[in-house]
Amino acid sequence: VPEQPTLGNRDYAFEMAISNIRYGEGVTKEIGMDLQNLGARRVCLMTDKNLSKLPPVNAVLNSLAKYGINFQMYDNVRVEPTDQSFLDAIKFAKKGEFDAYVAVGGGSVIDTCKAANLYAASPTSEFLDYVNAPIGKGKPVTVPLKPLIAVPTTSGTGSETTGVAIFDFKELKVKTGIASRAIKPTLGIIDPLHTLSMPERIVANSGFDVLCHALESYTALPYNMRSPCPSNPINRPAYQGSNPVSDVWALHALRIVAKYLKRAIRNPEDREARANMHLASAFAGIGFGNAGVHLCHGMSYPISGLVKTYKPKDYNVDHSLVPHGLSVVLTSPAVFAFTAQIHPERHLEAAEILGADIRTARIKDAGFILADTLRKFLFDLNVDDGLAAIGYSKADIPALVKGTLPQERVTKLSPRPQTEEDLSALFEASMKLY
Repeated sequence: VPEQPTLGNRDYAFEMAISNIRYGEGVTKEIGMDLQNLGARRVCLMTDKNLSKLPPVNAVLNSLAKYGINFQMYDNVRVEPTDQSFLDAIKFAKKGEFDAYVAVGGGSVIDTCKAANLYAASPTSEFLDYVNAPIGKGKPVTVPLKPLIAVPTTSGTGSETTGVAIFDFKELKVKTGIASRAIKPTLGIIDPLHTLSMPERIVANSGFDVLCHALESYTALPYNMRSPCPSNPINRPAYQGSNPVSDVWALHALRIVAKYLKRAIRNPEDREARANMHLASAFAGIGFGNAGVHLCHGMSYPISGLVKTYKPKDYNVDHSLVPHGLSVVLTSPAVFAFTAQIHPERHLEAAEILGADIRTARIKDAGFILADTLRKFLFDLNVDDGLAAIGYSKADIPALVKGTLPQERVTKLSPRPQTEEDLSALFEASMKLY
């Protein structure tokens, strides 16, 4: 830790932490061997009800059978998990006394499996011990966890690379999570064959998550402007602010989104586009898993948590939900118009990657240019016309603001600080997009 007091006790270092990643068509068939190599004797396989009947889970089951792996399956993961659905999975994990975990699914499944692994390894901990402050205690994880292999079936969350697990805290009607490098998967198996069974809207919404991960981590507060500087490296947060390494991954992911997302949505047979979006999800995950996200994500949590009756197309669920990627992207034009006062050149660079002609652009217009570019992108992909189209009105803004305030883990990474009035204005500006 620096000898001289740093200005305002800012951090002076950043740390890169990612899971091992294996990529290739059909690579799922190696999982049985991986578990054999780990010496696993009791494996927990987690997925959700829809996926349990689909090819990705079948491929895993075939590999486990081929290599004689003893496992139990938990297929009760909730899409957009809650504290209760986490607790149900944790109970299963504690009872099973597993020595390895395999998660097959989108972010909901992988995040649920991370939580199950954590609390099974720390059986005397209260649930709120590891949940992010100010909702939970945000304690550092010091217990050793079991190996976890994540097999993503969507191209969005990047959860296979990160130490973050997000859930809906029902009592407060707000999303929060657990963030610690200790919970990141041991290995992410990125098999592009799994994306071929994704319906159109799931491809779109998961792609919007990649888009916002890349944009938010690239425009986040720089790591050496974040405070406080931790007194011990174990307390350095997983989300540290933009840094030279995460910038590389964020920009690369953004370029892939610009080139392939529309193709992947419009043509399910476009294997090149779907394979590239699967990789982009991991690339953006490496970027934001270390840099963090900011306002689009901070504001998305109450948008998801306060949902009334909205049921999205292509999602086979029995409860109302706003898919995570959709809840994030609907505020993106307003957010980047707001944050562009700081580092406008980064906002302009992002707009150019997404197709804007910036040859005659003025740097002070960077936010408006990026916002317009995003609006056009979303309009071309038939995205709901703002928060009003998914059931919100101006009357809901105070509740949405109230739900954003506890998300300081991410909102404080916004390059531009925001007041409650600013947040109200951003929600109002996001009610209608076009």
